Amino acid sequence: MSVELSTETAEATRECGVRLASALRAGDLLILSGDLGAGKTTFTQGLGAGLGVRGDITSPTFVISRVHPSTVGGPALVHVDAYRLHPSTGSGQAAMELDDLDLDTSLEDAVTVVEWGSGVAEELSEDRLEVEILRAHGDEVGETRTLRLRPVGARWAGVDVAGLVGA
Repeated sequence: MSVELSTETAEATRECGVRLASALRAGDLLILSGDLGAGKTTFTQGLGAGLGVRGDITSPTFVISRVHPSTVGGPALVHVDAYRLHPSTGSGQAAMELDDLDLDTSLEDAVTVVEWGSGVAEELSEDRLEVEILRAHGDEVGETRTLRLRPVGARWAGVDVAGLVGA
């Protein structure tokens, strides 16, 4: 069952990620989608803060993938930006596959977040949380966002996603 909520500020979007992180565990896959500047990295910063990982969470667009080790004995956060891998971006690098990143070797030991992952990363796991982040219509410079979270698979059955994110 999908969950939808609105956030009015970047900090509220980040806090949503912090709250969700409390339920995440090694092996979890989150697939983030939304327009450029919608708040995917901001949300991931909240996940990183909630997981207690090391390093600043910034968009990994140019390096494609970053690993943020835990500072509290929890799972690492693997942060992937599949923008240049996505066939719809027209970036000319669609030939590179997500498989080339060997994410399956770390998938079981980390929380993996794939920005721009819709249509690219679903095959990594039958259990995943799909998060779509949208700007409010006509709010090109404002911070109001709509977050749609869609749990997929047995891992998320019975998890109160709405309660976790405060929807």
